[in-house]
Amino acid sequence: MSVDALLPIIIQVISGVVGGQAVGAAIKTAAMGQLPKLLSGAIGGVAGGQILGALLGGGGAAADAATGGGLGGLLGDVLGGAGGGALLTGIVGAVLKNKG
Repeated sequence: MSVDALLPIIIQVISGVVGGQAVGAAIKTAAMGQLPKLLSGAIGGVAGGQILGALLGGGGAAADAATGGGLGGLLGDVLGGAGGGALLTGIVGAVLKNKG
């Protein structure tokens, strides 16, 4: 795998973790530890980045690597990653809150 193929995924993971940390800090009642916030943020970030890329016609990280990405691809990776990480972390927080 080349750096061009990995860069969008790395951006999605990092922005997903940032989005997950923001939601985890906002939802104090969920009593989430750092590991669930990090994992759900990273997983949600990649999923959100891929979904947003597919919806916008980019196709996600695979298409970004094939076409060169560009600023639109980078912005989609960041926004999709942060949104997906925040969404999945919120869902995990709600599940953990109701479970405990």
